[in-house]
Amino acid sequence: MDMDFVDRHDMEARHWVAEAIRKVEADANRSCDTHLHVFPLPPRWGVNLYLKDESVHPTGSLKHRLARSLFLYGLANGWIGPSTTIVEASSGSTAVSEAYFARLLGLPFIAVMPASTSPEKCHLIEFYGGKCHLVDDPTTIYDESHRLAAETGGHFMDQFTYAERATDWRGNNNIAESIYAQMSLEPHPVPAWIVVGAGTGGTSSTIGRYIRYRRHDTRLAVADPEGSAFYPSWVSGDPSVTAPGSRIEGIGRPRVEPSFQPTVIDRMVAVPDARSIAAMHWVREVTGRDVGGSTGTNVAACVDLIREMREAGEQGSVVTLICDGGERYRGTYCDPGWLAAQGLDIHPHLDEFRAFLPD
Repeated sequence: MDMDFVDRHDMEARHWVAEAIRKVEADANRSCDTHLHVFPLPPRWGVNLYLKDESVHPTGSLKHRLARSLFLYGLANGWIGPSTTIVEASSGSTAVSEAYFARLLGLPFIAVMPASTSPEKCHLIEFYGGKCHLVDDPTTIYDESHRLAAETGGHFMDQFTYAERATDWRGNNNIAESIYAQMSLEPHPVPAWIVVGAGTGGTSSTIGRYIRYRRHDTRLAVADPEGSAFYPSWVSGDPSVTAPGSRIEGIGRPRVEPSFQPTVIDRMVAVPDARSIAAMHWVREVTGRDVGGSTGTNVAACVDLIREMREAGEQGSVVTLICDGGERYRGTYCDPGWLAAQGLDIHPHLDEFRAFLPD
């Protein structure tokens, strides 16, 4: 009996995809894991703070993990082939990491970004062979990304939709599994709190799901900067909330992104921008580590949680992330002129943080 069928199998393309996946996984093999640093708190407090240093990835930020997962997801789904132009909407760090992986696979890459993105990040994207497509209105980056992908016959990676599903939250060497493995020999191996920011929502979704899946008592706090829609949406329960957008690159969004999963979050902390940037400078003073603004947001929230733990007589551990390095923000958060132009006075907050630790 004759049968009608349509066969779209392309063995050559499948072989290319298999080799592309091998290259991306080989990058993970070479990278190994990131360091977990102890932040110096007085031992008598009985509270330990740890900074997981995601800035040591090959592209210098936490977004290296996300970019790797998004490429594997796109390759496995058949969305990325040997001549696919990769397009991404990004405020910077994800685009840097995706440009790296696109170059690894020999694919063209276009980053659609707000015109306010730091020049340092634009230079890094171009260093890895990517092109920067800047838009004056940050709310148009999604439409522009779709347009460019259609125009080039490419693939819009859409980190804000796929971040929470591209990473296996049950384990498979995700960031949550790494944190608990590295904490296993510490005085308080199960953290009382893990503190992260939210940009796509992928990291908080992965960690929050993993905590529940592994039946840990850890609570998840998400630190959110000024101008972000995540905090007011989480408080009100209204996912349609919009906001102006964040000055702290990499976290905070003008809308609630599809990857943001509010039900896995135990607490949200709103952090003023001046306090985030002050905490960034304070971390460098105390630890010698040059960190970015989103790390400052995380650490500012950690300080509040540690104060609360001490007031309650609670001992335990708090873990947060170094998301990227301060070298990417020399012309912004590290520049007194830029801070003054933005109306940001970090000194009262710096005084607060300095007083937090005894001499």
